[in-house]
Amino acid sequence: MTWKLCVIITQMKDKVIVVVGPTASGKTGVGIELAKRLDGEVVSADSRAIYKEMSIGTAKPTIEEMDGVRHWGIGLVCPDERFTVADYQEYARDAIKDIVARGKVPIIVGGTGLYVDALVYDYQFNSVVKNTQSDRKKVNKQFIQYGILVDREVLRARITTRIDTMFCDELYDETKKLAQRYSWDLQAMKSDIYPIIWKYLNGGVDIDEAKRLAVHEDMYLAKRQMTWFRRNKQIRWLEREVMVEQILSDVAVKNM
Repeated sequence: MTWKLCVIITQMKDKVIVVVGPTASGKTGVGIELAKRLDGEVVSADSRAIYKEMSIGTAKPTIEEMDGVRHWGIGLVCPDERFTVADYQEYARDAIKDIVARGKVPIIVGGTGLYVDALVYDYQFNSVVKNTQSDRKKVNKQFIQYGILVDREVLRARITTRIDTMFCDELYDETKKLAQRYSWDLQAMKSDIYPIIWKYLNGGVDIDEAKRLAVHEDMYLAKRQMTWFRRNKQIRWLEREVMVEQILSDVAVKNM
């Protein structure tokens, strides 16, 4: 590690880097690279990654992809357990405190806008979660926010490639095990690719139609994610190829 980078890390103090964007935009890779360059740890902000027993279908990063970087917020609860945005906020705040206390840099990475907003806007939750659509107040200056800018057709190609890779025996087995243990009425079971895979396995659609449906679902998810994030004017949008170096440059300038 260079002297300059050591100074940057030291001066980051309690700052938190946030990387958001639509599904399949490359957030995971950016977060891991930043964590390695800044001696940081990743806190997932993905409402799909919180579930145990759901790995391939939720596109969780593998151990190999994590490349030695510690990840928080993955595999926290079973699909039939309740986990609210308030639960996430408490969990993520504790994770950030732990990371900072050990002199490392927290990096929030994910596409669940409500999770991110709960942190950067310091949402206040009572016993009943309020309508967070109207709960946006002053942003917490602790968080430095970035978003991955990606062309729609490029994103479609990335999603299509990922779906093609996902359709494999491991995902079929994962889906069968989930179907044996949990009800399809659960919200966790209704999301992601699992209902489509289950329909395919039971002869409801052929593999080409199943893949088409899966791509359509992810593109729709990406659209909803971007609609949400565009309301946050504090996010700086950058292309994936330049994001890491630009963030490192920004952090260096901010801490000079």
